[in-house]
Amino acid sequence: MDIPRPDQTKAKRKKRILLAAGIVVALAVITVLLARLKPAAPSVERNLVWIDTVKRGEMLRQVRGLGTLVPEEITWIAARTQGRVDKIVLRPGADVSETSVILILTNPDVVRAATDADSQLKAAEAELANLKVTLESSVLAAESTAATAKADYEQAKLRAEVNDQLFQDGLVSPLEMRLTKVTAEQAATRNTIEQKRYAFAQDSIAPQLAVKAAEVDRLRSQAKLRQDELDALTVRAGMTGVLQLLPVEVGAQVQPGTNLARVADPHRLKAEVRVAETQAKDIQIGQPATIDTRNGIAAGKVSRIDPSVQNGTVTVDVTMTQELPRGARPDLSVDGTIELERLNDVVYVGRPAFGQEHSTVGMFKLDADGIYATRTQVQLGRSSVNTIEIVNGLQPGDRVILSDMSQWDANDRIKLN
Repeated sequence: MDIPRPDQTKAKRKKRILLAAGIVVALAVITVLLARLKPAAPSVERNLVWIDTVKRGEMLRQVRGLGTLVPEEITWIAARTQGRVDKIVLRPGADVSETSVILILTNPDVVRAATDADSQLKAAEAELANLKVTLESSVLAAESTAATAKADYEQAKLRAEVNDQLFQDGLVSPLEMRLTKVTAEQAATRNTIEQKRYAFAQDSIAPQLAVKAAEVDRLRSQAKLRQDELDALTVRAGMTGVLQLLPVEVGAQVQPGTNLARVADPHRLKAEVRVAETQAKDIQIGQPATIDTRNGIAAGKVSRIDPSVQNGTVTVDVTMTQELPRGARPDLSVDGTIELERLNDVVYVGRPAFGQEHSTVGMFKLDADGIYATRTQVQLGRSSVNTIEIVNGLQPGDRVILSDMSQWDANDRIKLN
């Protein structure tokens, strides 16, 4: 006998529907949970990044630049006349004094001009001496004539007085008396003229001698100029120091104004430091500086700031306030550090590889566990060579990564291994 079985079709369908609904709900829950999960933080090797701790205290602002040592006193010796280099006596590196002969030039025209000028001067001096003698002789002659005229006048005057007395006594005729008076008057006139002539002769000496003396002075100056040009053919150092440069060789033809040698005092050196134009705005004359010659460090102070910018840098002269280390010499490459100011009680950290002063940058700040680092917006202030002021975003004790993290710009969180 057949036993009827219950229909299982509906039960199986219902079971499959419930199973599918459960799977759909589970997938939805998993999707929501996965969407809420943060992406995995990329890993960064700890020994490949530079980590520094934020501090509070005194911050020293400095700027740094490369430079060279140059002499404070340099003399370029230039040719005064055209000539040919006949002999080189000293070579670069030699110690020289003011009278040390460096090289000798030759120029026959200069020698001849000096000789001619000297001859003209001697001739003019002889003419001046001759003129002086001639004028003195003419004055003596005028003086003699004046003395004779005066004596004649005195005699004629005396004779007229005697005849006048005799005329009163009736011993001389009126005609004789008148004749002696006329003679006396004539002698007086002649005496006056001769005295004026004598005075004129005396007064005319100085102007005539002055004219000739001026000519002699002109020729003397010209002779001195020609002699100086002749002496300049023997090129001397003109100062105590070291011969640094000699850009000519034997046989070379030089023109007036050509630089023949450079002499400098190696004991008085200053540093010319080239600072980036963006960092030079706060440099002032008198600020302290240190110069590193790579063989020692010496102190100095800013003495001059070049007003122009060349190749993106500003040249700053640093005068040394203490003796340079041994081995310092002109053209030696040095590192210069200039102290701008000291900031008291500020929050600061090592200068990062990115970001300029007075800007806002994103920096990775390490969590308390030191494993993860989170990007934090940090407002920067004034900067120095190795440090920078923190205006906002970090507190003393925070640890941040200062290395270039640009390759992780898309991540706000990293993991340090």
